[in-house]
Amino acid sequence: MSSSSDGTRPVPAFPAFSDGTRSVHAGLPTPEVGEPFLPGPVFAAPYHLDPVTGPGVNGYARTEHPTRLALEKAIGALEGAPTLVFSSGQAAITALLLAVLRTGDTVAIPADGYFTVRAFADGFLADLGVKTLLVPTAGPYPDFAGVRLVLLETPANPGLDVCDVRALSAAAHAAGALVAVDNTTATPLGQNPLALGADLVVASGTKALTGHSDVLLGYVSTTDPALLTRVETWRKQTGAVPGAFDAWLAHRSIATLDLRLRQQTANAAAVAELLLARTDVTGVRWPGLPSDPSYAVASTQMRRIPGIVSFDLGSAERVGRFLSAAELVFAATSFGGVHTTADRRAQWGDDTSPGFLRFSCGIEDTADLLADITAALDASALP
Repeated sequence: MSSSSDGTRPVPAFPAFSDGTRSVHAGLPTPEVGEPFLPGPVFAAPYHLDPVTGPGVNGYARTEHPTRLALEKAIGALEGAPTLVFSSGQAAITALLLAVLRTGDTVAIPADGYFTVRAFADGFLADLGVKTLLVPTAGPYPDFAGVRLVLLETPANPGLDVCDVRALSAAAHAAGALVAVDNTTATPLGQNPLALGADLVVASGTKALTGHSDVLLGYVSTTDPALLTRVETWRKQTGAVPGAFDAWLAHRSIATLDLRLRQQTANAAAVAELLLARTDVTGVRWPGLPSDPSYAVASTQMRRIPGIVSFDLGSAERVGRFLSAAELVFAATSFGGVHTTADRRAQWGDDTSPGFLRFSCGIEDTADLLADITAALDASALP
């Protein structure tokens, strides 16, 4: 297999190989005798310059870095487009918004998506003269006339509603708007928004993409060179880049993405069925359930359903008793890691009921997880 000019191996176009193969090989350099599969992180800020002509491939780590470039090639191979990585998911999404939007623009954002994005829109974007249109992920959808950017988050975090990316992209484009999709919950192995008509993908790699609860990471992907340049210029001038070790950890972790997602999805399917069968649990949501309101769209749009389940235990007090009784469920925010976690979203500012839980299935053995959840639910119920 031939290599590109920068020494990295070109990954065959999606979907020539299956998910597991692409995850393992994404972004690796051309094999060389005596060299590692994945080189270690490059710890450098400046690089040697030519005394006469100046910088080579790398000039300064804020603008160019070999470890970061390898990670970008890996994620890009999965999303199907050139990719820029950022120091966190929030850094990535705010970079996208501020690189695209200008005073007087209108942006449509999910009314039920990640609450920090709404807070950013209500604060900084409003101060810049950008208007915000809140749109429920499941609809009804407004006329997008006059909107500059439509931001979708599907499945939505934390309620897990799903929207039809292809249909909404067509409607937004007909109105002259760009479309960005937050792909955090689904991951690029769950769905490829760019192939469904979106202009940009943005995501937090902190969650299932890297999956070990040990790095903060975000990224933006797009096939539009002009949009990519705008976002890259923003990153160069603001410096919101991940460090070398975080970039290396993320790249290493992507190799097991398919395996991790497979077990998380299997666990989520079993947990959702368990919860549905209990009369003391309400509001169970998982887009893989045939009874779920999002099933019809999710089953045709997504290649796999993520390992996130949401449900309601009726009160904050019962949530506390449940999490205290569970041995395998860690009380923690974030999601998509190898450990099963859960958090009560109302404590963070989400517009949810006091007993609403976002439950992120890890990769534990399914039988052990079901037994632990059952025991904890039984113990948390009042006599």
